[in-house]
This record gives sequence, C-alpha cells and structure tokens, in this order.
Amino acid sequence: MKKLICTVLAVCMVVSLSACGGKTKKETAAGFKPALDTNTSCNITVAGSYDNFEALEAEFDRFNEIYPNVQLSYVKLDDYNNTLSTVLKGNEKPNIFFTYSWMIGNEKYDSVFDFSEDLSDPALALDLDCIRPGLINHDADGRVLMVPVFSRTYGMLVNNDLFKKEGLKVPSTWTELLSVCEEFRGKGYTSPMMGFSANASSPFMNTIAYPQFVATLAQNPEALALANKLDPAAGEYMRPALEKVEELIKNGCIDLNECDKIEDNYTKVILRFFEGDVPMMICAGDTVSGTKKRESQSEAFAKSPFNYTFSPIALTDEGGYFIDSPSVEFSVNKSCDDLEMTNEFMRFLITNDELNRMASVKRLVTPTKDLSFDSIYAPFANVPSDRVLSPEVLGILDPLTVQIRLASFYVGKGDITVDEAVLKYGSFE
Repeated sequence: MKKLICTVLAVCMVVSLSACGGKTKKETAAGFKPALDTNTSCNITVAGSYDNFEALEAEFDRFNEIYPNVQLSYVKLDDYNNTLSTVLKGNEKPNIFFTYSWMIGNEKYDSVFDFSEDLSDPALALDLDCIRPGLINHDADGRVLMVPVFSRTYGMLVNNDLFKKEGLKVPSTWTELLSVCEEFRGKGYTSPMMGFSANASSPFMNTIAYPQFVATLAQNPEALALANKLDPAAGEYMRPALEKVEELIKNGCIDLNECDKIEDNYTKVILRFFEGDVPMMICAGDTVSGTKKRESQSEAFAKSPFNYTFSPIALTDEGGYFIDSPSVEFSVNKSCDDLEMTNEFMRFLITNDELNRMASVKRLVTPTKDLSFDSIYAPFANVPSDRVLSPEVLGILDPLTVQIRLASFYVGKGDITVDEAVLKYGSFE
C-alpha cells in the first residue's frame, strides 16, 4: 500500500510539473497571455534604419517561445527616410516600421501615416499606460499612430570615481557646476567638461543650449508660436541658453581646443571619456547607448575601469532639465498581411518588462516609467516632474531646433556674439 501511494504521488507530481512547464511556455515571466492560436504560422517583418537590431531580435526569440511558428525578421531599408513611403506601397510591405516625431507635420510623410494603424484602439489592448505620457503623441483626431520603444535626452557622462578621488560632489545646481569646474582646473584638469565640437551637426553646445531654450519657451506659449514660425522676434528667447554656453567656455569649464580633438560625437566621444581624465563628457543619450559595447574597446578603461552615470547638466540653481523625447517609434502597417498576429507581437512588446529589457540591451533610455531600472540613467529618475519637459507635447517643431543648434555652435566657437545670434534667429541654415 505504501509503495502504491508513493507511486500515485510521484505520478501526480510529474503531471503537476508538466502543467507548470506548459504554462511557463505559454506565459512569459511578465505574465503575457497569448490571445491567438499558438500554432499559428506566418511571417512578420520590421523595417527600420538601424544597421542591426540585436535587442529586437532577442524579443523575437522570446515571442517565439510562445508562438514558435511565427517567423519574425528585421530589415534595414537603404536611405530609409526617402524610401519608406515607396516601400509601404510596394508588394513586400513591412508589418511594422520605424517612425520619428520629426516626421509629424512634414507633408513628405503624410502618406506614411496614412498606412499607420491607430494603436490607441482599445481592441488592440496595448499597455500604453506603461509609457511616460509625455512620449505618446496623439494626432488631431486623438489617434496614436506611433508608439516609442526608445527615448532620448541630453546630459553628461559623469566619471563618479574621479569625483570621489578628488573629494568633490557631482553638481546639482549652476553655482555648484561653475565651482566644481574651477576646483577641477585647480587640480590640473585642463577641461573639466568636454564634448564634440568639430562641426555644427551635433556639437556639445546644442546639448547645453537646447534644454534651456525649451524651458524658456515652455513658460511662454506666445514665444513658442513665434519660434516655430521662425519669426526673428523669437530670437530673444534664445539668449538665456546661449549665455550658458558662452559662460561655460569663458570660465574655463570647457576647453575648445581639447574638444576639437574629438573626431565624432559617438565612438570618439566615448573612447575619450574612457581615458579616465574627463570628469564630465557632454553628450546625448544616443551616444551613451554605445558605452557598454566600447568598454572592452578602450585599452584605458579595460586597464582601469570606473563607475559612470549619465546626468542632467545643472543649468540653473534649481537644477537641470530632463528633456523627455522619443527616439525610435514603431508604427503598424494597417494594410499588412497577418495584421492580427502583428498586433499580438506589439501587445507582447509594449509592456514595462519587455521595453526595459530591450532598452537595457541597446543601452538607450527606456520609454517606460521605470527609469531607475538602469543605473546609468538613474539620475534622471530624480528630476522633479516640473523640470521634465516633453518637446513633442509642447509642440516644438524641427525647424526651431535647427536655429538653436546652429546659433549655439557659432556662439560657442566665437564666430558671432550672443546679440548677433539673437538677431539672426530664423535665418540660420
């Protein structure tokens, strides 16, 4: 009888474990529950502008644990911005495609959005609530035609070990920033802050000026309207931002000669920071995304690794700003084949855990509310809500950004004065 009871219990345990295993396969750790037949066979293609997208391909693998017969693939389109509209009209149209906020309002991309599904449709059951509200764009009809999978911001890479070594505190106010730069210079650091400055395409000057300009415009809707129209009268609202750039350079916080030695705003900026003698490297979050991969490429960092984070630049005595903008967004082609399974994949992807996981692999800023999950970006989680600014929500258009980028570059280089830049607003090309 004892043997019989043991045998029965053993069989029950095996059945129970098998059932749990089956559930694990059908439900991910995040609790995703499939809504379609898991034996469905079809093909789903994501088209984008990245050369490769390992983070997304990892999500393909996770989705295949639930839907093993769905073939997912990523393709890069050559000359993406100019060919996307044509591809969407072709025979091999993608199911999902990259979109960007700067496409909004540009007639060239109107046809692209004609193909876009409304992702806010309750029937799709996408968890849009897991995304920071300032990143979700609603069109005039209240539709959400694209959803962010990565976001971006502006700030500085901080060598925390260097601050610790010199007995200094990472600055959280403008006064502290000027003071700590002076102290670093006194300890022999030629340029306490650095960044790319070789040309006007993506200089550090804009990384400083743009957040301050956005903050100024956010306080004055009439000024924003003028700025978007490229009205010269809006130039005066650039002044506070341009003066910040000028003051940092004139005070010796930034040595332009040292910055000009950096050849690009991505790999070379990262490798220069990894030399270990730069307290603060000014850059955008897109640059930060390349740090993990390049830690092993830097001989200096491999030999002497250090702790670093990405922080807001303290532009005022109240602190820095968190410019919260979408980086890459996904749109669904509503005329694609296998639309139902395409939406099922989007339902799987647009969740707190999956978006965080993908951001972690790519080391970009997550679009979710869980900013502290990645220690590199954790400082931005501490920015007060009244200093979090979403340019897309405010209605800032791309032509405006060109004006502040070029104005700050020429002022920073000393080619024109702040007064001259203010008068030239709307004419920078």
